[in-house]
Amino acid sequence: MATHDTGPRAYIGSFTTAGGLGITTAAVAPETGALTPLHSTDAVPNPSYLALDPDGRRLYAVSETPDGAAAAFALTPRGPAPLGPAVPVGGADPTHLTLATGRLLTANYSSGSVSSLPVRADGSLGGPAAVLTHRGSGPRPDRQEGPHAHAVLPDPSGAWLLSVDLGTDSVRVCTLDATGRAPAVRDEVRLRPGSGPRHLAFHPRGDRAYVINELEPTVTVCRWEADRGALTPLGETRLLPDGAAATATFPSALVLSRDGRFAWAANRGHDSLSVLALDASGDTATLVTTVPCGGHWPRDLALHPDGRHLYAANERSGDVTWFTLAPRTGIPARGGALAAPAASCIVFA
Repeated sequence: MATHDTGPRAYIGSFTTAGGLGITTAAVAPETGALTPLHSTDAVPNPSYLALDPDGRRLYAVSETPDGAAAAFALTPRGPAPLGPAVPVGGADPTHLTLATGRLLTANYSSGSVSSLPVRADGSLGGPAAVLTHRGSGPRPDRQEGPHAHAVLPDPSGAWLLSVDLGTDSVRVCTLDATGRAPAVRDEVRLRPGSGPRHLAFHPRGDRAYVINELEPTVTVCRWEADRGALTPLGETRLLPDGAAATATFPSALVLSRDGRFAWAANRGHDSLSVLALDASGDTATLVTTVPCGGHWPRDLALHPDGRHLYAANERSGDVTWFTLAPRTGIPARGGALAAPAASCIVFA
């Protein structure tokens, strides 16, 4: 791998148990969005999801294993350097993490819980974890026999924490706590039974939220009222064109444009990216088209900070594909791909 570049960086998470390299650092070409690998580290197993701190100086990763852990890294010219050992999260198979109020929070899929860890002044993680355990189930016994927390993130106001649960077909709105207690549920918003909500993204205005569903290829549009922590479902949009079979399609990730005009969704199985046009209110999402994702099983999508390039982490084909976005239509045009075995996530510094 190259080692001399000092420009913009991307960090790619992967499943080491499936042949992934752990966390790969790549250089990003500003004009084309092309990725060039620089370094990799397998300091923790299965760093399947990553998050950067607001200053872009530290990187955090889940360790998606039955024992469940999270790890902190300092970003150095030679790649991420561990800030102490990985810390147990008190939950099984964490799939997502976020930073809020001086805490690191993880969504733990197999145990159906959300964990909260303190972040120390040097960026390292403390413990023990404070854990909120979800309760409930859904109508699909093969996937919804119990709770399966899949994503956790703060709302744009910073006053609330939202936890998306595939197993209970719901989004929990929680109060944020900086004192070390587990998040407390203020409300549980029910979505359509059997939809299997997976991830959530906010409109740039902060007053709409979009939930991508895994068990049916749809996005649920919601109104978000930060003043009272209220999430209200408004409607659904199908992510596949008419006539496309939905039974073997499992949507995974959703990102919105910085101007709120477009959203893009990744569809595993169908191996496509859905292009959605949002109206001015944000209440209506219309499917424009789908394009090939450039590989197989797109597990994650990421928008480059410049808003001009979109990236798909294709887990089973082992690559990250980049696209240039048409400003007028939002339709992605494939630019190239970087080999990245068992790729699962990409973030930009």
